[in-house]
Amino acid sequence: MTLQQLLSPARRAIEQYDMIKEGDKIAVGLSGGKDSIALLCIMAGLKRFYPKHFDLCAITIDMGFDYDEKEKQEIKELCDSLGVEWIIEKTDIAQILFEERKESNPCSLCSKMRRGALCTVSQKYGYNKIALGHHADDLIETFFLSMFYEGRLSTFAPVTYMSRTDMWVIRPMILLEEKDIISFTKDKPILHNPCPADKTTQREYIKNLLNEIKKDIPFAKKRIHGAITSPDRYNLFDKFLKDLKKDD
Repeated sequence: MTLQQLLSPARRAIEQYDMIKEGDKIAVGLSGGKDSIALLCIMAGLKRFYPKHFDLCAITIDMGFDYDEKEKQEIKELCDSLGVEWIIEKTDIAQILFEERKESNPCSLCSKMRRGALCTVSQKYGYNKIALGHHADDLIETFFLSMFYEGRLSTFAPVTYMSRTDMWVIRPMILLEEKDIISFTKDKPILHNPCPADKTTQREYIKNLLNEIKKDIPFAKKRIHGAITSPDRYNLFDKFLKDLKKDD
């Protein structure tokens, strides 16, 4: 899988959901995992030819884990090669979650804390949008997580405005499948996740469940993704799209 093959569906999502305006300053939330690495490469590639000019940086929220220094150096070299400034913000999120609160299911709180830190740092450096590496599989998994554990038919939107912080969140990879991202990043540097909850979360359970379903219904994920996003069917983006047309 080449960068060009990822750029096409990413650009389609960006234009379909009007993610980028002229003069935007966009911060990529760079965890260092495969998804955020792919997103960083996509956004840096897009910046070279996209008709709407935008500034770009990468921001990593250091949660306080012991990260591999060699991996960090490789990530820095990638950012340098792409011409993207890499900002690292140190936090004590890991200590709060695992030592003070001793959270058994920390993912939701962790996500909120990292998102809050990301907004704060982005604003500090004058960025008005945050790009996150959620892809099509994440969209589907979040839908089932919400349905099973919260009793709601819900998932994240391609574009979200956070009024409390006056920040926009965009998800340019929402039309990309995880398998394509895995293929693209197989020769890219990765900052491995030392989180003690990794691979034992509710999301991991849903991912495995969907993979089992896919064995009997190979096209299941594509159908679910279409049900969520397609304007020709009942979809969860319907209100978002209507609001978008009103703004136009």
